[in-house]
Amino acid sequence: MDIMSDNKIKKIVIAGGGTAGWMTAAALSKVLGCTNYDVHLVESEEIGTIGVGEATIPHIQKFNQILEIDENEFMKKTQATFKLGIEFINWKKIGQSYIHPFGSYGEDINAFPFHQYWLKLKSSGLASSLESYSIATMAARHKKFTRPLNINGSPLSDFGYAFQFDAGRYAQFLRGYAEARGVVRTEGKISSVELCENSGYIKSLSLVGGAVIEGDFFIDCTGIRALLIEGALKTGFEDWSHWLPCNSAVAAPCEKIEEPIPYTRATAHTAGWQWRIPLQHRTGNGHVYASQYMSDDEATGVLLKNLDGAVIADPRVIRFKTGRRVKFWNKNCVAIGLSSGFLEPLESTSIHLIQTAISKLINLFPSRRFMEDGAELYNKNTVFEYERIRDFLILHYKATERTDSDFWNYCRSMEIPEYLREKIKLYVSTGRIYRENEELFSTPSWLAVFEGQGIQAEEYHPAVDSMPLAELAERFKAYEQVINKCIDFMPTHTRYIADNCKAE
Repeated sequence: MDIMSDNKIKKIVIAGGGTAGWMTAAALSKVLGCTNYDVHLVESEEIGTIGVGEATIPHIQKFNQILEIDENEFMKKTQATFKLGIEFINWKKIGQSYIHPFGSYGEDINAFPFHQYWLKLKSSGLASSLESYSIATMAARHKKFTRPLNINGSPLSDFGYAFQFDAGRYAQFLRGYAEARGVVRTEGKISSVELCENSGYIKSLSLVGGAVIEGDFFIDCTGIRALLIEGALKTGFEDWSHWLPCNSAVAAPCEKIEEPIPYTRATAHTAGWQWRIPLQHRTGNGHVYASQYMSDDEATGVLLKNLDGAVIADPRVIRFKTGRRVKFWNKNCVAIGLSSGFLEPLESTSIHLIQTAISKLINLFPSRRFMEDGAELYNKNTVFEYERIRDFLILHYKATERTDSDFWNYCRSMEIPEYLREKIKLYVSTGRIYRENEELFSTPSWLAVFEGQGIQAEEYHPAVDSMPLAELAERFKAYEQVINKCIDFMPTHTRYIADNCKAE
């Protein structure tokens, strides 16, 4: 008997569909293959998905490449637009805005970060705004877009982009992809989860109506309900709501009244913030808020008052609690998507966390005999990932000058994690931004939020004084002129979509 073959996992059961379930199914069908594994997805049409994760970050391109998805076809099927960053309005104070772009600022000089030289020029009153040195930001402001061009040394080759799409259409698109590669879908609502008496592992899922779905390995994509990882396995949850106090959202799409812009917008209100995500056929909107500072009716009123066009669906309220599971992989179950935890969509990280969870699972995929060998490493890496994203989100709330509501007074004065406190301290005292290991957000991202929300460096790296001030100013002026020429060259976002990926 082949011991290795006998220990191989044969049946993978994905509980839940939506974005998380079908991303997982599509990736497993492509990378692991449904000839080697029986991949089964159970979902119920009766159970709606949250479906607010319509904005992404550039890492999703890698996911599409692995699946060998044609980008233009994907955009047509999901009514997608391009995204160059996120505009934050009213976060530092009412009336102020900045963009967190996908891409760098300027060019590093003599192995030192560009922003250290910008800090020197700024201290002398010779620097333009930080935005002026970001091609992604300037293109977003001018509603321009092109995919990066292969021009060595040009800003046109040095920026990232992501997508804004209809999450429901994306799930359907991936469902077609996965089913074409052998994933079996069962329609049904899960009524109970059966555990093995000796091991405590999940044995099977029972559905309303009597059907039983057995499996060797289970993936919980049941959303905030977390039927497997929490409902059955009682894994535990670490609550972060004292740092991220928003616990509700009301969402409502509206009619498109203008051509879609190539960026997402996050506008702060008195007890939270509102997202605006422009798609080809409509605009996605939602108001994230803290229920202890604002009622559902008030939050809905704020949302409806600030829509661009006529609402096209009834507003719906969503409850959540920020935090994470104590374990993301417990026994023979991995939680992916909202079942693993919740970080509000302020920086569009929800779909990214699904993507990285799938990647780690595939790399650490177990056998029956060694089911939990990869779990410790998976959990350790995912905790790090969640905590670093959490800290970046907290920064947006902590770094505010707003005093107009109890909500913002709480956020401004709250205690924050040590990692974030030290990161702020380092930037203020030295202008330096330290990136730990493989944390998601890079130096330009931290710089955008630091400077955009009023955390300013008091010093710059002394090595930049080796370049004469006049020479540095001339160099920055030339770079700014190059960016402006690049912006003039780029087509409008609307024209680029029309020429490449306009939905039928």
